[in-house]
Amino acid sequence: MPEPVRRFLQEAEPVAAEGWRSYVPEEWRHWLEGSPAPRPQSRALRFVGVDEPQPGPRWRELYEATWEAYRAWWLRQGAGSRPGRAEAEAALRRHMPELVDTHSRLVELAGGDDETAAMLALWSPPPFIVACSQVVAPDTESGEPVLLRNYDYDPRLFEATIVRSRFRDRGVLGIGDCLWGLVDGISEAGLAVSLTFGGRRAIGQGFGIPLVIRYVLEVADGIREAVSILQRLPHQLSYNVTICDPTGRAVTVMLAPDRPAVVTPRRVVTNHPQVVEWPEHARWVHSVERLDRLEHLLAAGAGADELVAELLQPPLLARNWDEGFATLYSAAYRPASGRLEYHWPGFTLPLALDRPLPEAVDVELEDAEPRP
Repeated sequence: MPEPVRRFLQEAEPVAAEGWRSYVPEEWRHWLEGSPAPRPQSRALRFVGVDEPQPGPRWRELYEATWEAYRAWWLRQGAGSRPGRAEAEAALRRHMPELVDTHSRLVELAGGDDETAAMLALWSPPPFIVACSQVVAPDTESGEPVLLRNYDYDPRLFEATIVRSRFRDRGVLGIGDCLWGLVDGISEAGLAVSLTFGGRRAIGQGFGIPLVIRYVLEVADGIREAVSILQRLPHQLSYNVTICDPTGRAVTVMLAPDRPAVVTPRRVVTNHPQVVEWPEHARWVHSVERLDRLEHLLAAGAGADELVAELLQPPLLARNWDEGFATLYSAAYRPASGRLEYHWPGFTLPLALDRPLPEAVDVELEDAEPRP
């Protein structure tokens, strides 16, 4: 364990009963309960499949079902607290011009509303925090590279959509957020991309991470281009983004709003940058313990199957329901074959870029208890 981590965590006082939230900077606190909750979930999740090459009736249904909740989140601090349509669209045109046409189509489907247009650009949205773990390892039998991740978040704030699309010239598949963004995914260019929160307090003017992940998958032809995109985009918060290609090459880019992106060869990452900078948060979500466990497994030669089994039990599987820190799914992205599986204890959902999505999938998280 690095000395900075040892110093912060081994001598730290126990976290208060209200958890790491009590240590959040004052300017963040009003956002903690205001994260987007467009389809409030519980321990029984319902994933909805949005399977359209271009946004159409299915996306419109999602918008109509979720917009009031998204609007309340976007305007939580009152009218004028967020960037207006002109500013948000100008930022999109400047930094992500390849997405402008799709954004325009979405706004048209939504009826041309100015607040919708601004929110969909995800330019400096209200911040929100996830946790997560991710690791790149070979398939146990074939040796195919696999990007594995646990998505740790509050189920009450989870959009719970699976999205398959072809907005431009390639198919993209992943878990949706903020109506057209992604928190992880795979593309026909052979890239798998996933994020974790980066464990830093800094807030800047930049894009919300779901649209960044969407953009990388839509535009990047390989890891070098994906890294270049991440280095040039302005980011609102700190995140660790892991990218894997069909050859098994992988990098983790540590993004921040207040300093240049750091490109590392790391194949394992949790919720802090190279050293712990927010010790209360790292302690509360067990960031160092999860990283240590995954690094130990990888060093011991664990393959994807063994790692999936480990992701589905403590300490990697989180079940802190009341504190908003629970593993909502484990994913295994296979960029060489364009396949993926979503895993829960006792249940696996196989999907692929070239296969239609189910309209809905129900998962009982409370019944899917980890093995003793």
